[in-house]
Amino acid sequence: MSDTWHALLVTALVLCVGIGAMPVFAGLVQYALVPVHGVRNHLRHAAPYLPRVVVIIPAWNEAAVIGASVDRLMALEYPPDRLRVYVVDDASTDGTPQVVQAAVARFPGRVVHLRREQGGQGKAHTLNHGIAVALADDWMQALLIMDADVIYRPDSLRRMTRHLADERVGAVTGFIREGSGRPGTLARFIGYEYVTAQSAARRAQNVLGAMACLAGGAQLHSRTNLEAIGGRIDTTTLAEDTFMTFLTQLDGRRVVFEPDAVVLAEEPETINALWKQRVRWARGNVQITSRFRDVWFRPSRDHRLGSVLFGLIWFAVYLLPVAMTLAAVGLVGLHLLDSVTATEVFRVLWWVAITAYVFITATTLMLDPVTGRRTWFQGITFPGIGSLVIMVAAWFPDLLEVRLPALFGLQMTPVGREVWLLTIYSWSVLTMVLAWLLKQVERLPGGRHVAGVLLYVVGFGPVLCAITLDAYVKQARGAAAVWDKTEKTGRVVG
Repeated sequence: MSDTWHALLVTALVLCVGIGAMPVFAGLVQYALVPVHGVRNHLRHAAPYLPRVVVIIPAWNEAAVIGASVDRLMALEYPPDRLRVYVVDDASTDGTPQVVQAAVARFPGRVVHLRREQGGQGKAHTLNHGIAVALADDWMQALLIMDADVIYRPDSLRRMTRHLADERVGAVTGFIREGSGRPGTLARFIGYEYVTAQSAARRAQNVLGAMACLAGGAQLHSRTNLEAIGGRIDTTTLAEDTFMTFLTQLDGRRVVFEPDAVVLAEEPETINALWKQRVRWARGNVQITSRFRDVWFRPSRDHRLGSVLFGLIWFAVYLLPVAMTLAAVGLVGLHLLDSVTATEVFRVLWWVAITAYVFITATTLMLDPVTGRRTWFQGITFPGIGSLVIMVAAWFPDLLEVRLPALFGLQMTPVGREVWLLTIYSWSVLTMVLAWLLKQVERLPGGRHVAGVLLYVVGFGPVLCAITLDAYVKQARGAAAVWDKTEKTGRVVG
């Protein structure tokens, strides 16, 4: 290979690593906007406002949770004569109809049971059934869409509706917090993740004026907005909440995140249940990215979805598995062509990762002290103990290769060092493979406990990346797009 081609190839590989680092930079930028939310938010435009609200709850075999959810809605700090609950029973085959009918008897005129005789068409169809009934009556001024298992804090709805006092606001969403009484390992990881993806990320999006998604379990729409975007939920995507979020903003109305409107939810207890849920979410994002391809990186005076910064943040998450793969390919390729450059680039990459890890973890744990006290260990191990080891390798290059083996009278052989370097250079891809294996291990007898321990080594973040990659594959193959409900057992404690 000539010197010119060698130099070009090395440059291309360094560029691959640089592209692989872009999600880290995007995360740092997004988190840098979080403190700005303290002075740049929508509260100055909010005012006490108590519209007549219809709550739509889609329910399919939710007997274990629907009763508590309705009871808590009835106890909200909200005028009773301005709140109605429509439970849309999607042809449930368990005790859901009986539980809902009991609620109707307890709260006559305030709780309505809407029974669909043909079920199984998906959440969007179920919601549309209830929305059509609500819109047929002039009584409704605002519509709240929620999930059957979530528990609203007493002041949550009131905190959300105050933003609708500003006619420029079309929709408001709250903070979904993991609320199990005794959360397991996976639920604790999810609880920490929800702070990063909601409490932090959506604060930043409030500052940007562009919201990525209304939380499916807490989306409040003004009647004006609901009618303007078609008066129904789109049934062609798995991300109906994101679709409505985009339509609202493209039609010129704002979407606001209210961090103090806390809604407690029950989350999956197993990796396989999480995988099923998140593949659906990720496939929905693939569909949204394609459906709104004319929006990306096209700044507009009518909305902020086309801003460059929002686009970078969206694609930093959307293309994270691609970025991780490019980083690994770049480092391994550099190692084979120019080991000195590979070492230097590796250290720069992971020093950036260390900076982001410390900044984001510390900010997240301080942002929501309640969740922080429950999930501090999961927050520290979120990228995986394996990734933390690699951070140490970048920080102290000789520690793991020379000093640590020397304590045991050992010396790393040239072959051993080669294997070690190739492992840490390709770790970002290896973790996605290991994440997929965790799902398989969990299915074995006694595998759930083993998978739970290994999850700390692999990391929850890499599991989410592997799930996103799986969603890419399923979407490309045209796999059946179905709305699979996550089983709920009523573990939420308000």
